[in-house]
Amino acid sequence: MISQAKIQLPEMMLMDSCLLRNSHQFTFGSISIPVRAIPILDLLNQTQKCRQSHSLSSLSVSLPTSSRKLLFARRSSSSNGPQTDVAFDEAAYEAERLSLDAKAREQMAETSKIETEQSGVAEDPKAWKWVIRKRIWDMMEARNIAQNPRPVHHRIPNFVGASAAADKLGGLEAFRVGDCVKVNPDSPQKQVRFLTLSGEKKLLTPQPRLRTGFFSVLEPYLLSPSTIKEACTSVGAAKYGRPIGLDEKIKVDLIVIGSVAVDPRTGARLGKGEGFAELEYGMLRFMGAIDDSTPVVTTVHDSQLVDDIPTEKLLIHDVPVDIICTPTQVIFTNTSIPKPQGIYWDKLSPEKLGQIRILRELKRRIERETGQKLPCGPSEKLPPTARRGR
Repeated sequence: MISQAKIQLPEMMLMDSCLLRNSHQFTFGSISIPVRAIPILDLLNQTQKCRQSHSLSSLSVSLPTSSRKLLFARRSSSSNGPQTDVAFDEAAYEAERLSLDAKAREQMAETSKIETEQSGVAEDPKAWKWVIRKRIWDMMEARNIAQNPRPVHHRIPNFVGASAAADKLGGLEAFRVGDCVKVNPDSPQKQVRFLTLSGEKKLLTPQPRLRTGFFSVLEPYLLSPSTIKEACTSVGAAKYGRPIGLDEKIKVDLIVIGSVAVDPRTGARLGKGEGFAELEYGMLRFMGAIDDSTPVVTTVHDSQLVDDIPTEKLLIHDVPVDIICTPTQVIFTNTSIPKPQGIYWDKLSPEKLGQIRILRELKRRIERETGQKLPCGPSEKLPPTARRGR
């Protein structure tokens, strides 16, 4: 619905007191009226008809002062009566125009609110994250910091020096004393997975994107030196790993997650936007495999360190990091951001739930055991994913 239309009539277009002889178009929303030698009063009649036929709730005609005086002095007060001269009250006209404008704005705002509520679409509270992600992805490609697979957009980006960052992680006390390490399946953490298995530690890794499975456990004693490197790939993890379920009794001593950007001052972290790291963390909390004291580490390039992640805008399920390893340094963030306590069903959209089978199974189990229906989060448009090879 068009709530208001304005007509601007330049002084040069007024001929013979109230005749327009220029060729122009007047636009009312999507309605264009060609004007060729149309008397102003006829133009007003046409606009009135447009208003009635196209639900224009108000119409404001703005003319230069001298033209407005001329127009209102010559127009007839009624189609049934003779034409009379009427003095133009500019102050009253302006007051009425402002009043109609205010009413139109109120109607537009109310219409927008109703349409938003009906469509279920609200402003994306995570839009600011995509600004930072895109900046980092673009920078890494432009500076050739990115490594294959490329482009790194919509991925946990592989980077120059990823192995050096992994070696920094391998020197951490928490890594050396740990028996079981959970590592994300992305390319820049491949060396971390290799150090875990070659260091005779148990590797827990999520099956790619959690679409059809859950986690796989790889036991170093079941691998030979010739198969360890293959076991560090997604295909190798599926080939040599043992799939586990939600009832597995396992203790994880260290969590390694990939990042697109991370703030070394606060430990705030951004992933690629799909939320898998948060869901993996929540499910491990549900299983009792981790707790608040379990260290969370990420490996990134130094250029992925940022200082503009607003902690007050982080969501309750966002996972902060305790330690950052880059090719050149190790940073202990001493983060004060609370760690998620499990899965927040009221934040989990139907679209995301539909993607992950293990979550649907868990939801059905909890509802069956408790006899209560779990809440569901608002609908969302899932972010694009990077193109992947077979």
